Amino acid sequence: MKESLQQRLEILADAAKYDASCASSGTAKRNAKAGGIGSTEGMGICHSYAPDGRCISLLKILLTNHCIFDCHYCINRKSSNVRRARFTPQEVADLTITFYRRNYIEGLFLSSGIVKSGDHTMEQIIEAARILREEHLFRGYIHLKMIPEADADLIARAGLYADRVSINVELPTQAGLTRLAPDKSGQQIETAMGGLKTAIEDATDSRKRFRSAPQFAPAGQSTQMIVGADGASDAQIIQKSSKLYDRFALRRVYYSAFSPIPDASAVLPLKRAPLIREHRLYQSDWLMRFYGYEPHEVGQAADAAGMLPLDIDPKLAWALNFRDRFPMDVNRASRDALLRVPGLGVRAVDALLVARRHRHLRLADIAKLTVSIAKIRPFIVAADWRPTKLTDRADLRRLLTPRRTEQLELFAA
Repeated sequence: MKESLQQRLEILADAAKYDASCASSGTAKRNAKAGGIGSTEGMGICHSYAPDGRCISLLKILLTNHCIFDCHYCINRKSSNVRRARFTPQEVADLTITFYRRNYIEGLFLSSGIVKSGDHTMEQIIEAARILREEHLFRGYIHLKMIPEADADLIARAGLYADRVSINVELPTQAGLTRLAPDKSGQQIETAMGGLKTAIEDATDSRKRFRSAPQFAPAGQSTQMIVGADGASDAQIIQKSSKLYDRFALRRVYYSAFSPIPDASAVLPLKRAPLIREHRLYQSDWLMRFYGYEPHEVGQAADAAGMLPLDIDPKLAWALNFRDRFPMDVNRASRDALLRVPGLGVRAVDALLVARRHRHLRLADIAKLTVSIAKIRPFIVAADWRPTKLTDRADLRRLLTPRRTEQLELFAA
């Protein structure tokens, strides 16, 4: 018996929740009333962020959860006993327009399992986007998941319809990919990502010279790695992310903590990876992208096994391992040096640099720029403050560690 459109939407919206590269986070609209417009609740609705920082509500679905691949970690693998469903490209386009006209969404995130072949699946994804752009004249946000096994010409066509594109590298090491996703090729994935990078750069250059040149994925490309499904350490994941940023000019690398799935393969872990581990990797990612840390420096915050501490953030862990660099004089230290102070963010440091042009800063001045001055005091010198041996205390980590560490339920039901 064929599933109804409503039933298929339930199945394929639920199946899409495992892809974190959409930067999704569900929320409920405050004071929402039944029948009102602008509701952010409902199946398949998630949130992403545009390059200018705007939050965008997206319809997040799979074209189908049928798949010819048998990746051990995937709920939709061909050997998995799950309800299967499939949309036609026309149905995807009609759903998107219907949700858009009701003011539920501003765009679409479309991924898919692999049916028949990578080329066939990519053609179906492209057709859904083409109908939206050319027949409905849809100008909203579209994020398309690329199929690395598909022909390069198809991937190039998809980028003409999408605002953002992404290809998941899946796992941080080739050994992990070979063991857990035998149908996938790390080389093939990176070749496709390289092709996207070249196409984005060429389109950007053309737009500078010819205003009529077509756009190609103007919001860039992103990727995702599963954390905890294989034996890769945090240090290995950080090194992999850094290489991906450098080689492919990615906008984001997303991390998804492994969670056990029904009828799981015996080669998978029995327990889920702590969500706090995923959070620490995101913090490390920001240290490299915005704080000037090199990958090996972030790795210096890890233990001998290459794992980041879960009880404290990696910036504090690094500072505790290099206490000889502290305390820093907030009235004299460079911007790069101040960005290494635990508790001082980029905005706080920039505000501090402006303020110290006019006066010598005191501890109370620094307290106005941060959430917790207690975390900062051991690492700075101000006009009226010097930590006196506080930085050298053997129990400093205990003093700065929160009494109660809770896992971050980033994807709470």
